[in-house]
Amino acid sequence: MIAIIDYGVGNLASVQKAFEFIGEEAIITNDRESILKASHVVLPGVGAFFEAMKRLKAANVDEVVKEVIKENIPFLGICLGMQLIMDVSTEGGIETPGLGLIPGKVDIFPDNLGLKIPHMGWNSIDVNKQSRLLKGLPEKAYVYFVHSFYCKAQERRDVAATSNYGISFDAACEKGNIFATQFHPEKSGDIGLQILKNFAAIY
Repeated sequence: MIAIIDYGVGNLASVQKAFEFIGEEAIITNDRESILKASHVVLPGVGAFFEAMKRLKAANVDEVVKEVIKENIPFLGICLGMQLIMDVSTEGGIETPGLGLIPGKVDIFPDNLGLKIPHMGWNSIDVNKQSRLLKGLPEKAYVYFVHSFYCKAQERRDVAATSNYGISFDAACEKGNIFATQFHPEKSGDIGLQILKNFAAIY
């Protein structure tokens, strides 16, 4: 059973439906026991980093996520969920600490690229062939992004895929039982479903 963490920040039902579509049981919950009993745990999210961290802490979900990692339960952060696992975000011009699960920083796209922000739509990714989460994907697979901020992992060995939108940025990360995508697998068609299948098969 896959637990999708509910902390009041968007797109939970679409993630649940995507997992159900590939034949996986998925529940939306913020109950500690239910999360820790799950075979896999997902932290989705859209919106502001600061508000999301505030909600995670208010629900004590930040500590539950750390328990999930300690118990070696496969964990997937999606979009804002990927940003939240980094050390810090500069959103709003201030540094807000994240969960610190993967060393790295979250920054806004530069405004001098001549590109629209947020970065919204389909974009190709360059996949690290050692990635378990992205196993079997074609070269230059296209996935769906919606974000104004991007992640920069401190250690390149933690990067599972990169993409480019005026600048190169980290599109997916992996470290131990921690997996994350800046893009939305649940909105990325067959490629996205393959990624969710890969995640569900990780033990």
